[in-house]
Amino acid sequence: MKKVIVIVGPTAVGKTKLSIELAKAYQGEIINADSTQVYRSMDIATAKVKEKEKEGIPHHLFDIKDPKEDYTVYDYQKDCRKKIEEIFKRGNTPILVGGTGLYIKAALYNYQFEEEEKNEEDSRDTQTLYQELLTKDPKTTIHPKNRKRILRALQYYNFHQKPFSEKKKADTLLYDTIFLGLTTDRTILYEKINRRVDAMIEEGLLEEAKKMYELPYRSKAILTPIGYKELFPYFEGNQSLEECISTMKKNSRHYAKRQYTFFRHQLPIVWFPVNYNHFDQTVEDVKNYIEEK
Repeated sequence: MKKVIVIVGPTAVGKTKLSIELAKAYQGEIINADSTQVYRSMDIATAKVKEKEKEGIPHHLFDIKDPKEDYTVYDYQKDCRKKIEEIFKRGNTPILVGGTGLYIKAALYNYQFEEEEKNEEDSRDTQTLYQELLTKDPKTTIHPKNRKRILRALQYYNFHQKPFSEKKKADTLLYDTIFLGLTTDRTILYEKINRRVDAMIEEGLLEEAKKMYELPYRSKAILTPIGYKELFPYFEGNQSLEECISTMKKNSRHYAKRQYTFFRHQLPIVWFPVNYNHFDQTVEDVKNYIEEK
Protein backbone atom coordinates (compact mmCIF):
# COMPACT_ATOMS: atom_id res chain seq x y z
CA MET A 1 0.00 0.00 0.00
CA LYS A 2 1.94 3.01 -1.25
CA LYS A 3 -0.05 5.57 0.65
CA VAL A 4 0.69 8.08 3.36
CA ILE A 5 -1.56 7.86 6.42
CA VAL A 6 -2.09 10.99 8.51
CA ILE A 7 -3.57 10.94 12.01
CA VAL A 8 -4.61 14.28 13.46
CA GLY A 9 -6.78 15.52 16.28
CA PRO A 10 -6.62 17.73 19.33
CA THR A 11 -4.25 17.14 22.19
CA ALA A 12 -5.07 14.17 24.46
CA VAL A 13 -7.56 12.57 22.04
CA GLY A 14 -5.68 9.27 21.47
CA LYS A 15 -3.55 9.75 18.33
CA THR A 16 -0.51 7.86 19.65
CA LYS A 17 -2.48 4.73 20.51
CA LEU A 18 -4.17 4.62 17.10
CA SER A 19 -0.88 5.20 15.27
CA ILE A 20 0.71 2.13 16.89
CA GLU A 21 -2.23 -0.09 15.95
CA LEU A 22 -2.21 1.10 12.33
CA ALA A 23 1.56 0.72 12.11
CA LYS A 24 1.24 -2.89 13.18
CA ALA A 25 -1.52 -3.49 10.65
CA TYR A 26 0.11 -1.82 7.63
CA GLN A 27 3.87 -2.19 8.11
CA GLY A 28 3.95 1.39 9.24
CA GLU A 29 6.71 3.68 10.37
CA ILE A 30 5.66 6.73 12.35
CA ILE A 31 6.77 10.27 11.54
CA ASN A 32 6.35 12.97 14.15
CA ALA A 33 4.11 15.86 13.05
CA ASP A 34 4.29 17.90 16.24
CA SER A 35 6.46 21.02 16.19
CA THR A 36 7.56 20.62 19.82
CA GLN A 37 8.46 16.93 19.79
CA VAL A 38 11.45 17.44 17.50
CA TYR A 39 13.36 18.79 20.53
CA ARG A 40 15.44 16.74 22.93
CA SER A 41 14.83 16.89 26.71
CA MET A 42 11.27 18.19 26.19
CA ASP A 43 9.37 15.00 26.90
CA ILE A 44 6.63 15.46 29.47
CA ALA A 45 5.33 18.88 28.41
CA THR A 46 5.09 17.79 24.77
CA ALA A 47 3.44 14.43 25.64
CA LYS A 48 6.13 12.66 23.62
CA VAL A 49 5.59 8.97 22.95
CA LYS A 50 7.34 6.84 25.57
CA GLU A 51 9.74 4.07 24.59
CA LYS A 52 7.45 1.34 25.94
CA GLU A 53 4.53 2.76 23.95
CA LYS A 54 6.39 2.39 20.65
CA GLU A 55 6.12 -1.42 20.72
CA GLY A 56 9.14 -1.71 18.45
CA ILE A 57 7.64 0.48 15.71
CA PRO A 58 10.22 2.82 14.07
CA HIS A 59 9.64 6.47 14.99
CA HIS A 60 11.17 9.37 13.07
CA LEU A 61 11.81 13.11 13.59
CA PHE A 62 11.66 12.89 17.37
CA ASP A 63 14.53 14.33 19.49
CA ILE A 64 16.48 15.67 16.52
CA LYS A 65 17.18 19.21 17.80
CA ASP A 66 18.37 20.94 20.96
CA PRO A 67 15.96 23.50 22.50
CA LYS A 68 18.34 26.36 21.65
CA GLU A 69 18.22 25.49 17.93
CA ASP A 70 15.70 26.91 15.51
CA TYR A 71 13.58 24.49 13.48
CA THR A 72 11.23 25.92 10.88
CA VAL A 73 8.30 24.63 8.86
CA TYR A 74 10.65 24.64 5.88
CA ASP A 75 13.11 22.40 7.77
CA TYR A 76 10.29 20.02 8.62
CA GLN A 77 9.05 19.97 5.03
CA LYS A 78 12.46 18.81 3.78
CA ASP A 79 13.02 16.29 6.59
CA CYS A 80 9.54 14.79 6.43
CA ARG A 81 9.54 14.35 2.65
CA LYS A 82 12.93 12.65 2.88
CA LYS A 83 11.61 10.24 5.52
CA ILE A 84 8.50 9.49 3.46
CA GLU A 85 10.61 8.51 0.46
CA GLU A 86 12.93 6.37 2.62
CA ILE A 87 9.97 4.54 4.15
CA PHE A 88 8.41 3.93 0.73
CA LYS A 89 11.72 2.46 -0.50
CA ARG A 90 11.61 -0.02 2.37
CA GLY A 91 8.13 -1.05 1.24
CA ASN A 92 6.53 0.34 4.38
CA THR A 93 3.77 2.87 5.09
CA PRO A 94 4.60 6.38 6.37
CA ILE A 95 2.21 7.41 9.17
CA LEU A 96 2.30 11.09 10.12
CA VAL A 97 1.02 11.67 13.64
CA GLY A 98 0.65 14.98 15.41
CA GLY A 99 -1.26 18.14 16.05
CA THR A 100 0.73 20.72 14.08
CA GLY A 101 -1.44 21.17 11.02
CA LEU A 102 0.91 23.56 9.23
CA TYR A 103 3.73 20.99 9.37
CA ILE A 104 1.47 18.36 7.82
CA LYS A 105 0.24 20.67 5.09
CA ALA A 106 3.75 21.87 4.22
CA ALA A 107 5.06 18.31 3.95
CA LEU A 108 2.26 16.82 1.88
CA TYR A 109 1.15 19.66 -0.41
CA ASN A 110 3.02 21.67 -3.05
CA TYR A 111 3.75 24.35 -0.48
CA GLN A 112 6.75 26.35 -1.69
CA PHE A 113 8.88 28.42 0.64
CA GLU A 114 10.66 31.45 -0.73
CA GLU A 115 13.49 33.61 0.47
CA GLU A 116 11.30 36.55 1.39
CA GLU A 117 9.35 34.39 3.86
CA LYS A 118 12.14 34.59 6.42
CA ASN A 119 11.14 36.56 9.49
CA GLU A 120 12.33 40.15 9.43
CA GLU A 121 12.06 42.68 12.25
CA ASP A 122 10.18 45.94 11.80
CA SER A 123 10.02 48.52 14.57
CA ARG A 124 6.73 50.05 13.40
CA ASP A 125 3.55 49.25 15.31
CA THR A 126 1.11 46.69 13.93
CA GLN A 127 -1.57 49.25 13.01
CA THR A 128 0.89 51.21 10.86
CA LEU A 129 2.04 48.03 9.13
CA TYR A 130 -1.55 47.02 8.45
CA GLN A 131 -2.39 50.39 6.89
CA GLU A 132 0.61 50.00 4.56
CA LEU A 133 -0.56 46.51 3.65
CA LEU A 134 -4.00 47.85 2.72
CA THR A 135 -2.42 50.26 0.23
CA LYS A 136 -0.49 47.41 -1.42
CA ASP A 137 -3.07 44.66 -1.08
CA PRO A 138 -6.62 46.07 -0.67
CA LYS A 139 -8.11 42.57 -0.95
CA THR A 140 -6.12 41.18 1.97
CA THR A 141 -8.03 38.93 4.37
CA ILE A 142 -5.33 39.07 7.05
CA HIS A 143 -6.57 40.14 10.47
CA PRO A 144 -5.43 43.69 11.44
CA LYS A 145 -3.76 42.37 14.60
CA ASN A 146 -1.94 39.40 13.07
CA ARG A 147 1.48 41.07 12.98
CA LYS A 148 3.37 38.01 11.77
CA ARG A 149 1.18 37.50 8.69
CA ILE A 150 1.06 41.23 7.96
CA LEU A 151 4.86 41.34 7.90
CA ARG A 152 5.00 38.27 5.69
CA ALA A 153 2.50 39.81 3.24
CA LEU A 154 4.52 43.04 3.05
CA GLN A 155 7.73 41.09 2.49
CA TYR A 156 6.01 39.10 -0.25
CA TYR A 157 4.89 42.30 -1.98
CA ASN A 158 8.35 43.87 -1.76
CA PHE A 159 9.91 40.73 -3.20
CA HIS A 160 7.40 40.04 -6.00
CA GLN A 161 5.81 43.44 -6.55
CA LYS A 162 2.37 41.87 -6.43
CA PRO A 163 -0.19 41.36 -3.63
CA PHE A 164 0.09 38.38 -1.31
CA SER A 165 -3.64 37.72 -1.81
CA GLU A 166 -2.86 36.79 -5.43
CA LYS A 167 -0.35 34.15 -4.44
CA LYS A 168 -1.34 30.75 -5.77
CA LYS A 169 -2.52 28.46 -3.02
CA ALA A 170 -0.72 25.21 -2.32
CA ASP A 171 -3.61 22.85 -2.94
CA THR A 172 -2.05 19.91 -4.75
CA LEU A 173 -1.22 16.77 -2.79
CA LEU A 174 2.17 15.27 -3.58
CA TYR A 175 1.30 11.81 -2.20
CA ASP A 176 -1.68 9.49 -2.18
CA THR A 177 -2.82 10.33 1.32
CA ILE A 178 -5.47 9.13 3.75
CA PHE A 179 -6.37 11.82 6.31
CA LEU A 180 -7.79 10.50 9.58
CA GLY A 181 -9.02 12.57 12.49
CA LEU A 182 -9.92 11.51 16.02
CA THR A 183 -12.58 13.48 17.82
CA THR A 184 -14.77 13.28 20.89
CA ASP A 185 -17.38 15.22 22.78
CA ARG A 186 -16.00 18.58 23.92
CA THR A 187 -16.80 17.86 27.59
CA ILE A 188 -14.98 14.52 27.47
CA LEU A 189 -12.00 16.09 25.69
CA TYR A 190 -11.66 18.87 28.25
CA GLU A 191 -11.85 16.35 31.07
CA LYS A 192 -9.10 14.28 29.44
CA ILE A 193 -6.97 17.40 28.94
CA ASN A 194 -7.34 18.31 32.62
CA ARG A 195 -6.42 14.80 33.68
CA ARG A 196 -3.43 14.77 31.35
CA VAL A 197 -2.07 17.97 32.91
CA ASP A 198 -2.44 16.45 36.39
CA ALA A 199 -0.65 13.31 35.18
CA MET A 200 2.17 15.42 33.72
CA ILE A 201 2.71 17.05 37.10
CA GLU A 202 2.88 13.61 38.73
CA GLU A 203 5.35 12.41 36.07
CA GLY A 204 7.79 15.22 36.87
CA LEU A 205 6.78 18.18 34.72
CA LEU A 206 7.87 20.61 37.46
CA GLU A 207 11.44 19.30 37.33
CA GLU A 208 11.48 19.36 33.52
CA ALA A 209 10.11 22.91 33.41
CA LYS A 210 12.61 24.05 36.06
CA LYS A 211 15.48 22.87 33.86
CA MET A 212 14.07 24.93 30.98
CA TYR A 213 13.60 27.91 33.27
CA GLU A 214 17.24 27.77 34.37
CA LEU A 215 18.61 27.74 30.82
CA PRO A 216 20.38 31.01 29.86
CA TYR A 217 18.06 31.58 26.89
CA ARG A 218 14.37 31.73 25.99
CA SER A 219 14.14 30.07 22.59
CA LYS A 220 11.04 29.50 20.50
CA ALA A 221 11.26 25.83 21.40
CA ILE A 222 10.93 26.58 25.12
CA LEU A 223 8.17 29.16 24.80
CA THR A 224 5.99 27.24 22.33
CA PRO A 225 4.74 24.15 24.21
CA ILE A 226 2.13 24.49 26.92
CA GLY A 227 3.74 23.48 30.19
CA TYR A 228 6.92 25.53 30.59
CA LYS A 229 6.06 29.21 30.31
CA GLU A 230 2.91 28.65 32.36
CA LEU A 231 5.06 27.42 35.26
CA PHE A 232 7.68 30.18 35.08
CA PRO A 233 5.60 32.55 37.29
CA TYR A 234 5.65 29.83 39.99
CA PHE A 235 9.45 29.59 39.86
CA GLU A 236 9.62 33.39 40.05
CA GLY A 237 7.35 33.45 43.10
CA ASN A 238 4.66 35.48 41.37
CA GLN A 239 1.91 32.84 41.26
CA SER A 240 0.93 29.74 43.21
CA LEU A 241 1.41 26.31 41.67
CA GLU A 242 -2.37 25.86 41.59
CA GLU A 243 -2.78 29.07 39.57
CA CYS A 244 -0.12 27.99 37.07
CA ILE A 245 -1.66 24.54 36.65
CA SER A 246 -5.06 26.14 36.09
CA THR A 247 -3.52 28.31 33.36
CA MET A 248 -1.97 25.23 31.75
CA LYS A 249 -5.36 23.54 31.59
CA LYS A 250 -7.06 26.63 30.20
CA ASN A 251 -4.37 27.16 27.53
CA SER A 252 -4.52 23.47 26.57
CA ARG A 253 -8.28 23.68 26.07
CA HIS A 254 -7.90 26.80 23.93
CA TYR A 255 -5.17 25.12 21.89
CA ALA A 256 -7.45 22.15 21.22
CA LYS A 257 -10.08 24.55 19.86
CA ARG A 258 -7.53 26.14 17.51
CA GLN A 259 -6.42 22.71 16.32
CA TYR A 260 -9.97 21.75 15.41
CA THR A 261 -10.43 25.01 13.52
CA PHE A 262 -7.28 24.49 11.43
CA PHE A 263 -7.94 20.84 10.66
CA ARG A 264 -11.54 21.41 9.61
CA HIS A 265 -10.68 24.28 7.29
CA GLN A 266 -7.30 23.28 5.91
CA LEU A 267 -7.23 19.49 5.48
CA PRO A 268 -9.69 16.94 3.96
CA ILE A 269 -10.04 14.89 7.12
CA VAL A 270 -12.50 12.07 7.77
CA TRP A 271 -13.37 12.20 11.46
CA PHE A 272 -13.86 9.23 13.77
CA PRO A 273 -15.42 9.58 17.23
CA VAL A 274 -13.27 7.79 19.80
CA ASN A 275 -14.82 4.98 21.81
CA TYR A 276 -12.70 5.21 24.95
CA ASN A 277 -14.43 2.24 26.59
CA HIS A 278 -13.76 0.05 23.56
CA PHE A 279 -10.86 1.62 21.68
CA ASP A 280 -10.47 -1.55 19.62
CA GLN A 281 -13.76 -0.67 17.96
CA THR A 282 -12.41 2.74 16.96
CA VAL A 283 -9.35 1.02 15.49
CA GLU A 284 -11.59 -1.36 13.53
CA ASP A 285 -13.69 1.51 12.20
CA VAL A 286 -10.56 3.28 10.98
CA LYS A 287 -9.11 0.13 9.42
CA ASN A 288 -12.36 -0.57 7.60
CA TYR A 289 -12.26 2.91 6.13
CA ILE A 290 -8.63 2.47 5.05
CA GLU A 291 -9.47 -0.84 3.38
CA GLU A 292 -12.27 0.87 1.46
CA LYS A 293 -9.81 3.50 0.24
